[in-house]
This record gives sequence, C-alpha cells and structure tokens, in this order.
Amino acid sequence: MDINQVFEAFNTLRVLVIGDVMLDSYVWGKVERISPEAPVPVVNVQKREYRLGGAGNVLLNVQSLGAEAIICTVIGTDSSGDLLKNSLKEKGLNCEGLIRSESRITTIKERIIAGSQQVVRIDTETDRPISAIETEKLIAKAKELIPSSNVIIFEDYDKGVLTPESISEITAFANEHNVPTVVDPKKRNFLAYNNTTMFKPNLKELREGLKIEFDVDNPEELRDAVRHLKEALHVKGALITLSERGVIIDYQDEVHKLPAHIRQIADVSGAGDTVISIAACCVALGLPSKTIAAISNLGGGLVCELVGVVPIDKELLKTEAINLIIPPAFA
Repeated sequence: MDINQVFEAFNTLRVLVIGDVMLDSYVWGKVERISPEAPVPVVNVQKREYRLGGAGNVLLNVQSLGAEAIICTVIGTDSSGDLLKNSLKEKGLNCEGLIRSESRITTIKERIIAGSQQVVRIDTETDRPISAIETEKLIAKAKELIPSSNVIIFEDYDKGVLTPESISEITAFANEHNVPTVVDPKKRNFLAYNNTTMFKPNLKELREGLKIEFDVDNPEELRDAVRHLKEALHVKGALITLSERGVIIDYQDEVHKLPAHIRQIADVSGAGDTVISIAACCVALGLPSKTIAAISNLGGGLVCELVGVVPIDKELLKTEAINLIIPPAFA
C-alpha cells in the first residue's frame, strides 16, 4: 500500500470519537472608550462566531481526512447545547451518539477580541463527572456504535464526560470486537486507560501522568520512560509528541523517534487534535508504526503554520507526505 492508497483508504473509515466536545465562541469588536462603571474597556461588538472545540476539533480533523466522524458525548439541554448540536449538524457530522442532559451545562469558551488583542476569555463549564445514569447512557450508546466503527478515539479534556468506569467498560467491549482504541489523555484519568491500543500524551502529560522526571534529550532515558508508560497501562502502543523535538512511537515491537519538520510556526493550537486524528486513522488501517508516526508528525507540524485552530488539509498532507518520502505503508 503506497501513500496514495493510504489516503484513499481513509475514506472508508468510520471513527467514533468519545469525549468532551465544547463550543468556542469568538466575539470581535472595537474599543473606543473606557467604561464609566469601572476601569475596563467597552467592546463594541461587530461580529460573533461559533466554532467546534475540544473533541469537536478532532471530529473536524477526522472528517477532513475523508473518514466518517461520529460523536459520542453528553452535553446540556441549554441554549449553548442547542448551538453546539446545530454546529455539528451544519458541519455534516454524525450525531447518533449525542446525549442531552438536563442536569449538565454545555462547555462554552467565549473569547472577547478587540482589534487583534484578546481582552478576556469567559468559560462557562463544569468539570464534574457525569452522573451514574448519564454514564450508563454513554456506555450503552458507545456499545451500540462500536461494532460498525473501525477505531475509537478517547478525547479527554478533564471535563467529566469520561470516567474510569466508562473508559474501562468501553475499552473492554471494543477489545472484544477487535476495534482499536486510541487515547488523547488529560491528567485526571491518565492512569485509567488500561489495555487500550495507542496512548498519545504529550511530553508534559507523560511526566505529570506518571510522576517521573527524565532527560528528553537522552535517547535511553526517553525510551525507558515510554516503556514505563506501556507497562504501567498495559497498552499496545505509545505515541508521544515532543513539540519541537518531533515524536517517538513504541508500537508493534518497534521504537522510532522522528524529528520535527522545520516549520514557520504561527500557532500550535489544535496540533494535538490533528495528530490523534491521523494516528487513529492509521491504526485503523493497520499501518506500520513508523508510517503512523511519520504521517501524524507531519500533520501536526502543518497545522502549526496556520493561525487559529484549523483542521488538516488532506491534499496538502498527502502532497507533503509524498515529497518527504514517508515510508511505504507496507515495506
């Protein structure tokens, strides 16, 4: 399978994304005076925009790769939840796994921007774990969707949708059905993702999650840390993003460290979402570890050249992969 065939095969995949989806709100305006009520700027609103955030950006990246992206999450029945559901539908995303809760608020992060300067960010959210009843609903919905899915992405932002109970039960069910699980973790549930297929923390998350210190520039210490992670969680593979140092993967009895590609970095926001999306699709296709790392590493770098959170451009990624001679999918 060459690179062209890999990118064509992405179109056949169904990717189930389970985790914290949220709404990003952007309010643009002008400041021409200071408030008489307090020494703060008065922003005269000119434009307002809503974008999918959190696991929503992973959905958009998966969709950009050509795969079908399916969300499985819990959001509120509030107006923000309505906006979020409408945003998902407007993007043509599969909402079969969307669960609405009357007892939960929908996460919305609102950025007030005057000119090109962010004045303030207002977060309306809860990080309280979902209730026992909501957990049961989430697990049931996931089990309904897993048999027809090719891969699962756990997209954890520590907002409470994913709990140790749901992670354990969904992972066990996925393993029974031979559906690979790929994890983008955060701190709270870091050690709950036992027996998953591919675990993808960044360097900071790896250190904090395992409470270990090591010299990332020492190849032996870095490999030992990744091996420690695999053993602690009993995962089949680990893909660690190392920022400007590239990535390291330990999967299929192989370890590969790939350097970052030299880029004109504009914004690193959303790079991890792109990496996990590409890695999950590659794992679903059964690609070799070096190919998984190479394409994921390339995609994460490409989105850093753009301002804001932007999903990967599939054609650009394919062109770059061909030009940079990404290793054949099956050598």
